[in-house]
Amino acid sequence: MKARWFIGVGLSNAARCGLVIALSALLGCQTQRSADRPYTAAHPPPPIAIATPNSPAASRPAAPPAPESGGPWRALFDGKSLAGWTETDFAGRGPVKVSEGKLILETGLMTGVTWTNAADLPRINYEIALDAMRVEGSDFFCGLTFPVGKDPCSFIVGGWGGGVVGLSSLDGQDASQNETTKYMNFQNGRWFQVRVRVTDAKIEAWIDSDKMVDVSTEGKSISIRLEVEASKPLGIATWNTAAALKNIQLKTLK
Repeated sequence: MKARWFIGVGLSNAARCGLVIALSALLGCQTQRSADRPYTAAHPPPPIAIATPNSPAASRPAAPPAPESGGPWRALFDGKSLAGWTETDFAGRGPVKVSEGKLILETGLMTGVTWTNAADLPRINYEIALDAMRVEGSDFFCGLTFPVGKDPCSFIVGGWGGGVVGLSSLDGQDASQNETTKYMNFQNGRWFQVRVRVTDAKIEAWIDSDKMVDVSTEGKSISIRLEVEASKPLGIATWNTAAALKNIQLKTLK
Protein backbone atom coordinates (compact mmCIF):
# COMPACT_ATOMS: atom_id res chain seq x y z
CA MET A 1 0.00 0.00 0.00
CA LYS A 2 2.79 2.44 0.83
CA ALA A 3 4.46 1.93 -2.56
CA ARG A 4 1.17 2.45 -4.45
CA TRP A 5 0.30 5.53 -2.36
CA PHE A 6 3.72 7.06 -3.01
CA ILE A 7 3.51 6.55 -6.79
CA GLY A 8 0.01 7.98 -6.98
CA VAL A 9 0.17 10.82 -4.47
CA GLY A 10 -1.54 13.94 -5.74
CA LEU A 11 -2.90 12.23 -8.88
CA SER A 12 -6.37 11.16 -9.90
CA ASN A 13 -7.14 7.46 -10.38
CA ALA A 14 -6.88 7.82 -14.17
CA ALA A 15 -3.58 9.69 -13.99
CA ARG A 16 -2.17 7.22 -11.50
CA CYS A 17 -3.12 4.28 -13.74
CA GLY A 18 -1.56 5.96 -16.73
CA LEU A 19 1.70 6.45 -14.84
CA VAL A 20 1.86 2.78 -13.82
CA ILE A 21 1.07 1.63 -17.37
CA ALA A 22 3.85 3.84 -18.75
CA LEU A 23 6.37 2.50 -16.23
CA SER A 24 5.34 -1.07 -16.95
CA ALA A 25 5.73 -0.57 -20.72
CA LEU A 26 9.13 1.04 -20.25
CA LEU A 27 10.44 -1.97 -18.28
CA GLY A 28 9.01 -4.58 -20.62
CA CYS A 29 6.02 -5.46 -18.43
CA GLN A 30 2.70 -6.22 -20.09
CA THR A 31 -0.35 -4.75 -18.37
CA GLN A 32 -3.79 -6.00 -19.26
CA ARG A 33 -6.74 -4.34 -17.59
CA SER A 34 -9.90 -2.42 -18.40
CA ALA A 35 -9.22 1.27 -19.11
CA ASP A 36 -12.05 2.37 -16.80
CA ARG A 37 -11.08 0.15 -13.82
CA PRO A 38 -8.58 1.73 -11.41
CA TYR A 39 -6.11 -0.41 -9.50
CA THR A 40 -7.45 -1.46 -6.10
CA ALA A 41 -6.44 -3.88 -3.36
CA ALA A 42 -8.45 -6.54 -5.20
CA HIS A 43 -6.89 -5.65 -8.58
CA PRO A 44 -3.32 -4.42 -7.88
CA PRO A 45 -0.88 -3.48 -10.63
CA PRO A 46 1.45 -6.27 -11.81
CA PRO A 47 4.87 -6.46 -10.11
CA ILE A 48 7.77 -4.70 -11.80
CA ALA A 49 10.96 -6.78 -11.95
CA ILE A 50 14.10 -4.81 -11.24
CA ALA A 51 17.44 -6.38 -12.16
CA THR A 52 20.12 -6.24 -9.48
CA PRO A 53 23.84 -6.73 -10.23
CA ASN A 54 23.71 -10.37 -9.07
CA SER A 55 20.24 -11.32 -10.29
CA PRO A 56 19.49 -13.47 -13.36
CA ALA A 57 17.85 -10.43 -14.93
CA ALA A 58 21.06 -8.39 -14.82
CA SER A 59 22.16 -7.07 -18.20
CA ARG A 60 24.89 -9.60 -19.02
CA PRO A 61 24.06 -11.68 -22.10
CA ALA A 62 24.09 -15.43 -21.71
CA ALA A 63 26.90 -17.40 -23.28
CA PRO A 64 26.14 -18.81 -26.72
CA PRO A 65 26.62 -22.51 -27.29
CA ALA A 66 30.17 -23.50 -28.12
CA PRO A 67 30.78 -23.60 -31.86
CA GLU A 68 30.40 -27.03 -33.45
CA SER A 69 33.42 -26.57 -35.71
CA GLY A 70 36.96 -27.06 -34.53
CA GLY A 71 38.81 -29.78 -32.75
CA PRO A 72 37.88 -31.53 -29.51
CA TRP A 73 38.70 -30.14 -26.09
CA ARG A 74 42.24 -31.09 -25.02
CA ALA A 75 43.11 -31.37 -21.33
CA LEU A 76 46.05 -29.19 -20.24
CA PHE A 77 46.03 -30.43 -16.64
CA ASP A 78 46.01 -34.13 -15.76
CA GLY A 79 44.84 -33.62 -12.16
CA LYS A 80 47.84 -35.54 -10.87
CA SER A 81 50.95 -33.49 -11.58
CA LEU A 82 52.33 -30.24 -12.99
CA ALA A 83 53.12 -31.97 -16.30
CA GLY A 84 53.18 -29.26 -18.98
CA TRP A 85 53.35 -26.49 -16.38
CA THR A 86 56.04 -24.81 -14.32
CA GLU A 87 55.81 -22.55 -11.30
CA THR A 88 55.95 -18.98 -12.51
CA ASP A 89 59.04 -17.14 -11.32
CA PHE A 90 57.26 -14.38 -9.44
CA ALA A 91 59.06 -12.64 -6.59
CA GLY A 92 57.35 -13.41 -3.28
CA ARG A 93 55.36 -16.27 -4.74
CA GLY A 94 53.52 -18.85 -2.65
CA PRO A 95 53.82 -22.63 -2.98
CA VAL A 96 52.22 -24.49 -5.91
CA LYS A 97 51.00 -28.07 -5.54
CA VAL A 98 48.57 -30.63 -6.91
CA SER A 99 46.10 -32.12 -4.45
CA GLU A 100 42.93 -34.21 -4.94
CA GLY A 101 42.71 -33.40 -8.63
CA LYS A 102 43.19 -29.66 -8.13
CA LEU A 103 46.06 -27.35 -8.92
CA ILE A 104 46.58 -25.24 -5.79
CA LEU A 105 48.14 -21.77 -5.89
CA GLU A 106 48.80 -20.85 -2.29
CA THR A 107 48.93 -17.28 -1.03
CA GLY A 108 51.93 -15.19 -1.95
CA LEU A 109 52.45 -11.72 -3.29
CA MET A 110 51.82 -13.24 -6.72
CA THR A 111 51.63 -16.97 -7.39
CA GLY A 112 51.13 -18.77 -10.67
CA VAL A 113 51.89 -21.45 -13.23
CA THR A 114 53.06 -21.06 -16.83
CA TRP A 115 52.51 -23.49 -19.72
CA THR A 116 55.83 -24.91 -20.94
CA ASN A 117 54.82 -26.31 -24.35
CA ALA A 118 54.62 -23.04 -26.26
CA ALA A 119 55.21 -24.72 -29.61
CA ASP A 120 51.86 -26.57 -29.52
CA LEU A 121 49.86 -23.56 -28.36
CA PRO A 122 47.52 -21.89 -30.90
CA ARG A 123 47.78 -18.11 -31.12
CA ILE A 124 44.41 -17.37 -32.72
CA ASN A 125 41.05 -19.10 -33.26
CA TYR A 126 40.90 -21.12 -30.08
CA GLU A 127 39.16 -21.35 -26.72
CA ILE A 128 40.59 -22.02 -23.29
CA ALA A 129 38.45 -22.97 -20.31
CA LEU A 130 38.98 -23.83 -16.65
CA ASP A 131 37.28 -23.95 -13.28
CA ALA A 132 38.69 -21.57 -10.67
CA MET A 133 37.97 -21.01 -6.99
CA ARG A 134 39.19 -18.33 -4.60
CA VAL A 135 40.15 -20.32 -1.51
CA GLU A 136 41.15 -17.39 0.65
CA GLY A 137 42.04 -13.74 0.18
CA SER A 138 40.22 -10.93 -1.56
CA ASP A 139 41.88 -10.23 -4.89
CA PHE A 140 42.12 -11.88 -8.27
CA PHE A 141 42.15 -15.66 -8.15
CA CYS A 142 42.44 -16.16 -11.90
CA GLY A 143 44.67 -13.90 -13.94
CA LEU A 144 44.62 -15.88 -17.19
CA THR A 145 47.31 -14.72 -19.63
CA PHE A 146 46.84 -15.98 -23.19
CA PRO A 147 48.07 -15.21 -26.72
CA VAL A 148 46.19 -13.05 -29.22
CA GLY A 149 48.22 -13.54 -32.36
CA LYS A 150 51.69 -12.22 -31.57
CA ASP A 151 50.52 -10.30 -28.51
CA PRO A 152 49.68 -11.44 -24.96
CA CYS A 153 46.58 -10.42 -23.02
CA SER A 154 45.19 -11.26 -19.57
CA PHE A 155 41.63 -11.95 -18.41
CA ILE A 156 41.42 -10.81 -14.79
CA VAL A 157 38.79 -12.40 -12.55
CA GLY A 158 38.18 -10.73 -9.18
CA GLY A 159 40.88 -8.06 -9.16
CA TRP A 160 41.26 -4.62 -7.59
CA GLY A 161 39.91 -5.62 -4.20
CA GLY A 162 37.88 -8.63 -5.29
CA GLY A 163 35.24 -7.69 -7.86
CA VAL A 164 36.79 -6.35 -11.08
CA VAL A 165 36.58 -8.44 -14.25
CA GLY A 166 38.11 -7.44 -17.57
CA LEU A 167 41.03 -7.56 -19.98
CA SER A 168 44.49 -6.19 -19.26
CA SER A 169 45.43 -4.38 -21.29
CA LEU A 170 43.67 -2.64 -24.18
CA ASP A 171 45.35 0.47 -25.61
CA GLY A 172 47.45 0.60 -22.46
CA GLN A 173 44.45 0.61 -20.12
CA ASP A 174 44.14 -2.25 -17.63
CA ALA A 175 41.10 -4.28 -16.57
CA SER A 176 39.88 -1.63 -14.16
CA GLN A 177 39.92 1.18 -16.71
CA ASN A 178 38.91 0.03 -20.19
CA GLU A 179 35.74 -0.84 -22.08
CA THR A 180 35.73 -4.43 -20.77
CA THR A 181 35.58 -3.44 -17.08
CA LYS A 182 32.78 -5.14 -15.17
CA TYR A 183 32.07 -5.98 -11.53
CA MET A 184 30.97 -9.27 -10.03
CA ASN A 185 30.65 -10.74 -6.56
CA PHE A 186 32.91 -13.76 -6.03
CA GLN A 187 32.32 -15.89 -2.96
CA ASN A 188 35.33 -17.67 -1.52
CA GLY A 189 34.99 -21.43 -1.69
CA ARG A 190 32.83 -21.47 -4.83
CA TRP A 191 33.87 -22.78 -8.24
CA PHE A 192 33.47 -20.49 -11.26
CA GLN A 193 33.73 -21.62 -14.86
CA VAL A 194 36.03 -19.35 -16.87
CA ARG A 195 36.18 -19.46 -20.68
CA VAL A 196 38.03 -17.26 -23.17
CA ARG A 197 37.59 -17.33 -26.94
CA VAL A 198 40.14 -15.68 -29.25
CA THR A 199 39.35 -15.22 -32.95
CA ASP A 200 40.66 -13.07 -35.79
CA ALA A 201 38.12 -10.37 -35.00
CA LYS A 202 37.57 -10.31 -31.25
CA ILE A 203 38.14 -11.57 -27.73
CA GLU A 204 35.19 -12.99 -25.82
CA ALA A 205 35.08 -14.29 -22.26
CA TRP A 206 32.49 -15.85 -19.98
CA ILE A 207 32.17 -16.60 -16.28
CA ASP A 208 29.69 -19.42 -15.83
CA SER A 209 26.98 -18.54 -18.37
CA ASP A 210 27.50 -14.77 -18.18
CA LYS A 211 29.29 -13.11 -21.06
CA MET A 212 31.73 -10.66 -19.52
CA VAL A 213 33.84 -9.62 -22.53
CA ASP A 214 32.95 -9.13 -26.19
CA VAL A 215 35.44 -6.74 -27.71
CA SER A 216 36.74 -6.19 -31.22
CA THR A 217 40.51 -6.29 -31.48
CA GLU A 218 40.67 -4.36 -34.74
CA GLY A 219 42.88 -1.30 -34.38
CA LYS A 220 43.55 -1.95 -30.68
CA SER A 221 46.89 -2.30 -28.94
CA ILE A 222 46.85 -5.52 -26.90
CA SER A 223 49.32 -6.08 -24.07
CA ILE A 224 49.77 -7.24 -20.48
CA ARG A 225 50.85 -5.59 -17.27
CA LEU A 226 54.53 -5.87 -16.48
CA GLU A 227 53.77 -7.93 -13.35
CA VAL A 228 52.57 -10.93 -15.41
CA GLU A 229 55.32 -10.89 -18.03
CA ALA A 230 56.53 -14.27 -16.72
CA SER A 231 53.10 -15.80 -17.46
CA LYS A 232 53.59 -15.64 -21.25
CA PRO A 233 52.51 -17.23 -23.50
CA LEU A 234 49.91 -18.99 -21.34
CA GLY A 235 49.70 -18.76 -17.58
CA ILE A 236 47.39 -18.45 -14.60
CA ALA A 237 48.24 -16.22 -11.65
CA THR A 238 46.80 -14.91 -8.39
CA TRP A 239 47.46 -11.76 -6.38
CA ASN A 240 47.80 -12.05 -2.59
CA THR A 241 45.17 -14.79 -2.78
CA ALA A 242 45.00 -18.58 -2.63
CA ALA A 243 43.20 -20.34 -5.49
CA ALA A 244 42.30 -23.81 -6.73
CA LEU A 245 42.12 -24.68 -10.44
CA LYS A 246 40.85 -27.72 -12.34
CA ASN A 247 39.50 -28.82 -15.74
CA ILE A 248 42.00 -26.69 -17.68
CA GLN A 249 41.25 -27.34 -21.36
CA LEU A 250 41.94 -25.90 -24.79
CA LYS A 251 40.14 -26.23 -28.11
CA THR A 252 41.05 -25.00 -31.59
CA LEU A 253 38.24 -23.44 -33.62
CA LYS A 254 39.55 -23.88 -37.17
